[in-house]
Amino acid sequence: MNAARARRGAWRVARRVAVGLSLAAAATACGGGSDGARMTVAVGAPVPAYSAQLTDGTPVSLAEQTGDVVLLNIWATWCKPCRFEMPALDSLQQRYGGDGFRVLGVSIDADGDRAKVSEYAAALGARYAIWYDPDDRVSTTFLALGVPASYLIGRDGTLRWRHVGPVTADDGGLNAAIKVALAEADSTSAASASAPPVR
Repeated sequence: MNAARARRGAWRVARRVAVGLSLAAAATACGGGSDGARMTVAVGAPVPAYSAQLTDGTPVSLAEQTGDVVLLNIWATWCKPCRFEMPALDSLQQRYGGDGFRVLGVSIDADGDRAKVSEYAAALGARYAIWYDPDDRVSTTFLALGVPASYLIGRDGTLRWRHVGPVTADDGGLNAAIKVALAEADSTSAASASAPPVR
């Protein structure tokens, strides 16, 4: 069982590297002209559209999170650093959750592992939302070449911070970025509040 899981994990890493190299080549080839659009996931830029599902099959999307500060974390049950990171993510959720902050843990475990994903997260005490993406579209969408990978998204949908590797609850850079993002008003609600009424 563990050997099969290790092979599956190695395959996913190899696939990510291949996808990353392909995306880098495509971005270089397509971005040469003045009108060529590059696929970017850069701090300060809007995050790409992304949707997945809850472990019960309910569809969810990042667009539904607009107005909250979101820490999107890509993980898998076969990833040992992910296991050690989950309590830290839960701690961040508990610390900032009342201020409009949400941790979204996106599992890239294989199709058919829904129950295992839910049980695994519960066993590690994760009290934050667990999304399920068995096709691993999140890694391609966010150009992640490994897990865990984390992306802090502001209330307006702009990427504020990113990190590959496990995070800790006391990471100074992450905590500072969360505080700044939480202090920023949601531009959507601010714009609608200042707009004159429609008659």
